[in-house]
Amino acid sequence: MKRYGLLGYPLTHSFSKRYFTERFENEKTAATYENFEIDSIEKFPQVVKDNPEVVGFNVTIPYKEQVIQYLDELNDSAKEIGAVNTIRVTRTENSIHLKGYNTDTFGFESSLKPFLKDHHKKALILGTGGASKALKYVLGKLGIEYISASIEELKENEIRYEDIDEQMMNERLLIINATPLGTYPKVETFPNIPYEFINGKHLLFDLVYNPEVTQFLAKGAANGATIKNGYEMLLNQAKRSYEIWQSGE
Repeated sequence: MKRYGLLGYPLTHSFSKRYFTERFENEKTAATYENFEIDSIEKFPQVVKDNPEVVGFNVTIPYKEQVIQYLDELNDSAKEIGAVNTIRVTRTENSIHLKGYNTDTFGFESSLKPFLKDHHKKALILGTGGASKALKYVLGKLGIEYISASIEELKENEIRYEDIDEQMMNERLLIINATPLGTYPKVETFPNIPYEFINGKHLLFDLVYNPEVTQFLAKGAANGATIKNGYEMLLNQAKRSYEIWQSGE
């Protein structure tokens, strides 16, 4: 029986385990999905060795970047982004080949594109963590110019939250929350931006999906913006992972 699993720490709330377990049951597929919660990425090679039936992993926080050192190959998007969330394990009698992919790009692009209008030419990304890397890859591919708001030491193409003013809000009609602010149970939190300048032309995309409507999205909707949470992105990246495990492409 084929086995798949999620690599991360901690893994208290696992969308992947629930999604794949239900999928395997519904499709009557002889496969299992489990969580591999390890407190150090150095334990990953042993996980691969000790579980010879595992043919695919998903990777989540905090190992999307750290796991790369243990992989034999990366696909183009994972290589450019520098982050992996899907691993295909190919085993032969004498070797194990690990190839890393980034399906967050597919999840984000397929979820975002139906909502884009001609005036969504510039984006404001809130947050500069690992999640934002896939977003930047997709926005660049779609020809949407972006800038990121950061609370860390500023790097190229980054600004402080206090620099977000009326002019910037009027120019950047696509605003993406790539921070964990608003996630259950801290549902009262939200990114500190001037929401009063949001209007009906804005599209607000939140990577958070629990709750369904975060404070970030609610404040945007109150001013007429189109809103979209991260659930479909999560779903689509999971579907893409499974396609990769089956086909190797």
